Amino acid sequence: MELVEIAIEKLKSHGVTIENMGALVLESQIKYDPTLELEECINAVHSVLTKREVIHAVLTGMAIDEAVENNTFDPIISEIIQEDKPLYGLDEILALSIVNIYGSIALTNFGYLDKVKPGIIGEVDQLGKHSNNCTTFLDDIAGAIVAAAISRIAHK
Repeated sequence: MELVEIAIEKLKSHGVTIENMGALVLESQIKYDPTLELEECINAVHSVLTKREVIHAVLTGMAIDEAVENNTFDPIISEIIQEDKPLYGLDEILALSIVNIYGSIALTNFGYLDKVKPGIIGEVDQLGKHSNNCTTFLDDIAGAIVAAAISRIAHK
């Protein structure tokens, strides 16, 4: 199995799919292009996920979340990550490695998505807050992928 397929499957195993990220891209861009279709948005998300830097960020962030869930990470930092402490910003920094590939449109959209947490981003964030699951990195990674896909659409 290729790394891109592994990354997509890992995201999917936590409820984050190319389709639900594509739906969020469509929701955010339809006002700028009323002819935009879901398929184009899904394709933009998939295209983002094929970049090696994105794959690495997805796998790294999810590995950190899983290590925290499985209690195999240092207990002090695990508590900070699990609680998604407000001044812990490494989850956003990792997500910005995705966003930075796609420029200022992706950056500003990521900030918005991280603040508002619409759709699957908010669902993942709430899952982490109301369960033993750790989604500290996952919600930001999903937001960064969506922001990058928005940028791809906007540049066309």
